Amino acid sequence: LGETLDDAAGEAFDKSAKLLGLAYPGGPALSKLAEKGDVTRIQLPRPMLHSGDFDFSFSGLKTAVLTALRKMEKEQNTITDQDRADLAAATQTAIVDVLAIKSLKALKQSGLKRLVVAGGVGANRLLRTHLVTEASKMGATVYFPPIDLCTDNGAMIAFAAAMRVKHGIQTVDHNASFKVQPRWDLEAVAI
Repeated sequence: LGETLDDAAGEAFDKSAKLLGLAYPGGPALSKLAEKGDVTRIQLPRPMLHSGDFDFSFSGLKTAVLTALRKMEKEQNTITDQDRADLAAATQTAIVDVLAIKSLKALKQSGLKRLVVAGGVGANRLLRTHLVTEASKMGATVYFPPIDLCTDNGAMIAFAAAMRVKHGIQTVDHNASFKVQPRWDLEAVAI
């Protein structure tokens, strides 16, 4: 129903965390830091929230995080631990707001009552809490894998490929060439 037009939510978490000086993987580190922050202090945009579709774009959010950091540094000549925590809280909330609102609108529009969340960002506690709370108001249920299985989508794809190889399922013609597509239009997939 929707896809990222540029940076995915996980990239926004990781790259914003890097701007804040946090270690990789940045998503969990940013979320932990956000627990100490004041979510109301810094206002960040909610990209594409009112676009009328279910697509995402988080590249502008990363720019807003960088701009906020530069502004703090210029005004204060330093960035404190509390500044970083407040910006982490604002960043996490902006990402979660967009993901949750778009996902819940998709549920409502489709008439479905089940939402399945996967990938690394699916481990985010704020996202989990927000989705469960709001979906239950709609009579819908949200399903999450256990936290230890909420890994990067690339890791999940690699694991699926490893299992195929292990079980002798190899459909790749090693003599053929193929084009790697970082953004594969789902409508172009023949089922």
